[in-house]
Amino acid sequence: MDRANIKCNSRIPNVTGVILAGGQSSRMGSNKALLPFQGGRFIEAIYRQFAELFPEVLLVTNTLEQYNFLPCRKVADLYPGLGALAGLHAGLHHAANPYIFAVACDMPWLNNTLIRRLASLRHAADVVIPQTENGLEPLHALYGKQCLGPMEEALSTNRRRIISFFPQVRVQHLLPEQIAAIDPAFDSFRNVNTPEDYYQLRAEYSSDEHGEEYGLLRKTN
Repeated sequence: MDRANIKCNSRIPNVTGVILAGGQSSRMGSNKALLPFQGGRFIEAIYRQFAELFPEVLLVTNTLEQYNFLPCRKVADLYPGLGALAGLHAGLHHAANPYIFAVACDMPWLNNTLIRRLASLRHAADVVIPQTENGLEPLHALYGKQCLGPMEEALSTNRRRIISFFPQVRVQHLLPEQIAAIDPAFDSFRNVNTPEDYYQLRAEYSSDEHGEEYGLLRKTN
């Protein structure tokens, strides 16, 4: 194996993968992280992909006992009840590495190459975040420990929007044209929110149309 392939297949140094499982799943009607998928539970597929990408994986949840089956460290919000920003803060606070790459637990088409591209920009900014035609994607982004203070200031004053602390840190955007070169359909940012979304995911998974770059499509024997 040549040096380029070794680098591509290695874990991303100094970055912890963080999965946020704090949503209410109100539109799904049940906990979507625990839905059957790929011979296990939905969240297990994301965990497996992250375990290949990162030297450490954390799950942020306020119902730790529901996820005892996952072989990773599980942590709760330090600012409970304040939404996704509190989840990001908890992941960043507890991470053993200086950066985290964080996603929601309902994003089935995560693209390894796009994640690696975002992580490669970490030394230039405190936040590295994709920007699409729908705006910023803060639950598919990289955050450095320098964000902890500004996050805590926002949370302590009940500012729950993730981007509320951005003016206080260095932010690097990955532009739509840069994303499109890797993920032309922008599938990385799709969520599974409803039963219809879930059934569509199952249908698309069986087609294998996205190829192995999308970690959840790699069937295990």
